Amino acid sequence: MSRRRTIEDITKRNVATIAAMQAAAAGSRTYGERLADLAVKWVGSWTFLIVQSVMLVIWMMFNIFGWINHWDPYPFVLLNLVLSFQAAFATPIILMSENRQARLDERRNHLDLQINLLAEQENTEQLRLLQLLCEHAGIRVNTSEMHALEGTANPDSIIRQIIESVECAPPVKGR
Repeated sequence: MSRRRTIEDITKRNVATIAAMQAAAAGSRTYGERLADLAVKWVGSWTFLIVQSVMLVIWMMFNIFGWINHWDPYPFVLLNLVLSFQAAFATPIILMSENRQARLDERRNHLDLQINLLAEQENTEQLRLLQLLCEHAGIRVNTSEMHALEGTANPDSIIRQIIESVECAPPVKGR
C-alpha cells in the first residue's frame, strides 16, 4: 500500500528540483563567470563598503595631518585616480555577472511560461470534461461563460492587451 503524499512532500520535491537546477547552473559556470560572481559578491557587501570607507579616511588623514611626506595632498588627485581605476574595472565585472544572471532569469521565465501554458491547456480540458459530465448527468450549467473558457488563451493577444492597457496607459496623477 502506498503512502499518501502530503503537500509538504510535493513542495520538498519541487524545492529539490529547483536546487538541482541552480546547482547545475552554478556548476556549468566558466572560470571567468565564477571570478566575476565572487568579485560582485565581495564588492556588493557591507564588509567591502566598511573596509573601503576606513581606507579612504586613513588615506585622507595621512595626507592632511600626516607627519610624513604628503604623497597625495588635497584635493587628493591620486585617490581620485585609484577610485576611477576601481570603478573602471568593477563596472564591467558587475555587468558580466548581471548578464549571466539575466540569462538564468530568462530561462526561468521561459520555463514558467511553458508550465503556465500547459496548466492552462490542462484546465481547459478539465472544464470540457466537466461540462460533458454535467450534460451526461443532466445538470444544467451556464454554458455562455463555459464556452468562453473552453478555448485556449492566445499569448500574443494577451501581450497586445497588456501593451495597450498597461504599458501605454497615461500616468496616474499624483505619482
